[in-house]
Amino acid sequence: MDKFGIIGNPVAGSMSPRLFTAAYGGRWPYELIEGADFDASWARFLREYKGINITAPFKEDAFRAADRVAPAARRIGAVNLAVKTPHGVEAYNTDYEGVRLALAEAGTDAARTALVVGCGGAGRAAAAAAVDAGMQLVLQNRTRNRAEVLAEVFGGSVEDDLRTAVRAADVIIYTIPQPTDALLDLQEADFAPAEGCPGKVVLEANYKNPAFPGALLERLERAGGRYVPGRRWLLYQAVTGYALFTGVEPDKEKIMNAL
Repeated sequence: MDKFGIIGNPVAGSMSPRLFTAAYGGRWPYELIEGADFDASWARFLREYKGINITAPFKEDAFRAADRVAPAARRIGAVNLAVKTPHGVEAYNTDYEGVRLALAEAGTDAARTALVVGCGGAGRAAAAAAVDAGMQLVLQNRTRNRAEVLAEVFGGSVEDDLRTAVRAADVIIYTIPQPTDALLDLQEADFAPAEGCPGKVVLEANYKNPAFPGALLERLERAGGRYVPGRRWLLYQAVTGYALFTGVEPDKEKIMNAL
């Protein structure tokens, strides 16, 4: 029987096993593939599994290890799903679809500028989705050089000051695993929309320990902003990815219930 899993470090808190089981009623097994060494985890995938999800910090390693990479994932330079096929291991980036669909659901058609905070694998997918949605891209990262490289790839700019970047953005996509001091320092006025624009939309990647619920979320909402939790991103990423694994459309309603 085919089986599936997830690699990364850590993966112990991943919701993927629960969501995959819910999507197909337990038809296929899905397991956590623990390990801090990418090469060992990838070798285990090749020995034992039909397909795997890939989470931090292995998304760029998996991009290099796959035999074939889908066009969107090749542009992003990172993958989060790999599946064995008759043509070898094919890899995809369903984070891209997760961001695209979550933003569309939030009604960001009129958004002009998107700020992506964090330039790792999730940040690269978010940048691609924002540009493809027609938004001007602004990037921020702890190391400026990495943001500059990504800005060259996607045609964006880099802003070192978070407050300045947030004030100018219509959409903020936060992909860092934890809140920074600069983020927690933001006030209601920083989330105020530009004249003639709807409230800001914040999409967060972290679904386990989100940075925004609490005082920061209250400031955003008082300014008329909307928060899209990482679980919406995860939902759409899962719906897209599981179909690539199995060839069978997953039950979206059951995934939503599991979330």
